[in-house]
Amino acid sequence: MGLFTKDIETLDDLFLHQLQDIYYAENQITKALPKMIDKATAPELKKSFETHLRETEGQIARLEQAFEALDQKPKAVTCPAIDGIIKEANEVAGEVADKAVLDAALIASAQAVEHYEITRYGTLIAWAQQLGHTQVVPLLQATLDEEKATDDKLTTLAESKANRKAELAGG
Repeated sequence: MGLFTKDIETLDDLFLHQLQDIYYAENQITKALPKMIDKATAPELKKSFETHLRETEGQIARLEQAFEALDQKPKAVTCPAIDGIIKEANEVAGEVADKAVLDAALIASAQAVEHYEITRYGTLIAWAQQLGHTQVVPLLQATLDEEKATDDKLTTLAESKANRKAELAGG
């Protein structure tokens, strides 16, 4: 059975499992973001994380709508990938003493999360279209668009300020 709670026999089974996986991931992200907000020192980074926390809460609501549209109860299955990304982010943040370097590390960690989400939502959209679950595609697409926009904002923050400040840190 591997990582899955039951044998997956069809693409529909796999689709539902991955929907449950991203539902878990989004819920874990809502727990991790407040810690990142507290650790961030740049005001624009704090604001970006706060905005994304609100977006993530909306993404969870959209996932719940997707489950309903599929006549399924919202259910999460443990996602070792997001757990690992969040664990690594916490470890790295705990090892960085300089605040400027910490902000750069937080951005990098947040982008690792975004890239994971972007891959999951892209795959879910493709499978939903293949399986004829067209009613959930707009819900998933709205979230994918938000994840890409967040990644772009983080890239801009990193390249315009945070990485340069981190480079100059410590003399």
